[in-house]
Amino acid sequence: MSRFFGLLLALGTLVAAVVVYFATEPMTLPETPFEFALQNGSSLKSVARQLSQAGLLQHEDTFVLLGRVMAKSGQLRTGEYALTQPLSMLELLDIISKGQVNQSQLQIIEGWNFRQFRLAVNESKTLRHDSLTLSDAELLQRIGATETHPEGLFFPDTYNYVSGSSDLQIFKRAYQIMQQRLAVAWAERDADLPMQTPYEALILASIVEKETGTPADRTMIAGVFVNRLRKHMLLQTDPTVIYGIGDKFDGNIRRKDLRTDTTYNTYTRSGLTPTPIALPGAASIHAALHPAKTDALYFVARGDGSSKFSSTLAEHNRAVNKYQK
Repeated sequence: MSRFFGLLLALGTLVAAVVVYFATEPMTLPETPFEFALQNGSSLKSVARQLSQAGLLQHEDTFVLLGRVMAKSGQLRTGEYALTQPLSMLELLDIISKGQVNQSQLQIIEGWNFRQFRLAVNESKTLRHDSLTLSDAELLQRIGATETHPEGLFFPDTYNYVSGSSDLQIFKRAYQIMQQRLAVAWAERDADLPMQTPYEALILASIVEKETGTPADRTMIAGVFVNRLRKHMLLQTDPTVIYGIGDKFDGNIRRKDLRTDTTYNTYTRSGLTPTPIALPGAASIHAALHPAKTDALYFVARGDGSSKFSSTLAEHNRAVNKYQK
């Protein structure tokens, strides 16, 4: 009897040694990078079968046994994975139980309008396109937005996401981040600004975003617009006219465009535009709520990205003659 138990012990030790060997021995990748995806509801057995058929796992049963012993069966995370170097079964179990998935990125550029944002989302090959058939209004409703116009509501940034994620998640995150950033900025704003609501600040920030050629001028440009609003002067800013023209804009703004009335033409209508005209970044939001203390009421582009600021119309006309004519 003692010999029998001794044999069992030796056999158990041998099995354990084999399991430990395969658990810690680096597995050669079928290709580099080796990419695979775990679907929702995948079991340890189905994952082992999938990886075996793909040429990574040579011992399915050992992988399943190891996963059960380590209590990983219920911890498998869905998503797309990319392996770039040989690894052991233990390391593989650690990766798929922690969800160290292959992430994709989408960059939203400061100054884009919402149409450009939607186009970038639609062109992504790694997002699931749940918003493709939705109108702008339906999209806003799906992400919990209370506004009726989407322009300016989304924070421009680089967003990481797991490949296969819904595009609605990107819209919702960008919307929520803008709401948070704007709320904080509004709470810390300068006193006695002519904007009455955070949304009006967002509108001004979007105009500043489109007018700024060099970062150093941003707060001065905001200061000019704030001064004009205080004096009830027309803002007279070309980007708003261009936004009002919409898809018909051919790249050239003409005198007749400045005289043609639209709800966004700040040469024909006073005050701010009814909505933002672009997606403003953090710097433009900050500038709109902390404008430069200046008596300037005009500015003109110098041609190198910077602007010349003037306090009087006569001075401004001289600058226009110098830099624009």
